[in-house]
Amino acid sequence: MKMVMKQKEHVKDAQKTSSVAFGLAARSSGARMKRASGFTLIEVMVVIVILGVLAALIVPNVMGRSEKAKIDTTQITLKGVAGALDQYKLDNGHFPTMQEGGLDALVNQPATAKNWMPGGYVKGGYPKDSWKNDVQYVIPGADGRAFDLYSFGADGKDGGEGNDADIYYQP
Repeated sequence: MKMVMKQKEHVKDAQKTSSVAFGLAARSSGARMKRASGFTLIEVMVVIVILGVLAALIVPNVMGRSEKAKIDTTQITLKGVAGALDQYKLDNGHFPTMQEGGLDALVNQPATAKNWMPGGYVKGGYPKDSWKNDVQYVIPGADGRAFDLYSFGADGKDGGEGNDADIYYQP
């Protein structure tokens, strides 16, 4: 009986020792996991530097796009107005003259227009560019063109450079 008791005590001691060893191992690996699960200051700083470099490269390209988009939109508007002028000519035999109101003849029927399209040729009123300035129309156009159609650009004035340059319809 004493022998069985000693064996049981020996087994209990072994279990205690193994559970203590397991606990220490678990704690030390848990401590390692806690240290490994965070980011070091160097890693965070590297990420911040990379984001800064990307922002420095991307932001200037994106910032200039709004003016380019306005120029492109104005060119599309000019093409649409030119299409409306062509339709007016098909219906009435001529482009609207300045006496007929110029581009206003695309919105409001002049007295001389015999086959004017009901509702007009341009929806939304008198055509405007992206800067909310009136589109310019001259008939006859320069250099033998039937008409000139253009926008004064961002500044709304004749001439200019860059974003302020006049934008002409190119047939």
